[in-house]
Amino acid sequence: MFKYMFKLFVYGDTLARTITIKDEVYRKLLKVKREGESFSDLFERLIEGASPLETLRKLRGCVEFRDKEALLREIYAARAERRL
Repeated sequence: MFKYMFKLFVYGDTLARTITIKDEVYRKLLKVKREGESFSDLFERLIEGASPLETLRKLRGCVEFRDKEALLREIYAARAERRL
């Protein structure tokens, strides 16, 4: 079901992120991605001008969590590490 995974790496102060998307979403993104455009640039272009709150509202319900508690523990641990 989730075949494609984007892995983003740390460059200077930029944080690394990995996102997993469905095959059908990946194919749709490829259709709107411009030649020579990175996926980061594509995502930025797609959300440009949108308010953060409106973007979150549109994304609501699009993500499936298999283990919500493990995800929250990981988030809290990462936050605690940054505060040290």
